[in-house]
Amino acid sequence: MTPGPGPAPLVVGVVGPGRAGTGLALAWARVGHDVRLHGRRAKPVPPPLTLTVGAADEPPPWLAAASVVVLAVPDDAIAPLARSLARTGSLAAPQVVLHLSGLLDHTALAALSSSGAALGSLHPLQTLVEPEQVPEHLRGAWAAVEGAPQATATAERLARDIGLRPFRVRPEDKARYHAGAVFASNYFVVVEAIAQDLLQSTGLSETEAWSALAPLVGGTLDNLARQGPLGALTGPVARGDAETVARHLAALSGDQRELYRQLGMLALDLARRRGLEAGAAARVARALATDPPRGHPGAR
Repeated sequence: MTPGPGPAPLVVGVVGPGRAGTGLALAWARVGHDVRLHGRRAKPVPPPLTLTVGAADEPPPWLAAASVVVLAVPDDAIAPLARSLARTGSLAAPQVVLHLSGLLDHTALAALSSSGAALGSLHPLQTLVEPEQVPEHLRGAWAAVEGAPQATATAERLARDIGLRPFRVRPEDKARYHAGAVFASNYFVVVEAIAQDLLQSTGLSETEAWSALAPLVGGTLDNLARQGPLGALTGPVARGDAETVARHLAALSGDQRELYRQLGMLALDLARRRGLEAGAAARVARALATDPPRGHPGAR
């Protein structure tokens, strides 16, 4: 039997032609949705997208016609934009309004509550940097959704249409969810920057230091993808090598030493869960808690 036609394409209006807004708009356009993109200033956008432009207090010209309105603006601009859109009186049921914040829940759109539109949020758990590469990078990534039932269902559909795997998160859990994303992505980059600085301090150039680390980072990411954090952990803490840990602490100073110490304690928790022998774990814990001898180059 020939399957019936799928759901009709949506008219998706995106306010905010930044990297995330443009990338998502492009992804939705490529799967057949009728996408409108709006911003404050004219700028080039990749085809088949076109950009409408208006002042901050001017609503997009397509606002009343959109099935879904996506606010792709910074977190602190979401509530003011919602208030501005509410003043237009152009939104009503059964329209859906979503924002893209990983931190904020649908109550950031509270100014639109009286409009009758269903309010929610959709946050792709992926870095969105180059808009033309976003559609490819989104496929297989996960996305957090929450809000009113209609908004959540629409967000799930929009996510699935472009290859995302939507999951529901409670509004009260969004801050912890987003902090997890920051650790996984942003702070991972910070840790790599520290590693690069340490290698530079041995005489390598900035480029050489990162070139030396890149294969190690790639191998670690591959291990993480295949085994998860518990299986991928290697290094002196995982081996119970307390002497190596002590020498690392002695070689470091200031914030780098304290960060090493804190991350080392968390690594020790993973190592214990994986079966590190109790005596070895205790020796590593003592090493992490002990300051280097006074007079050592790394000591304060």
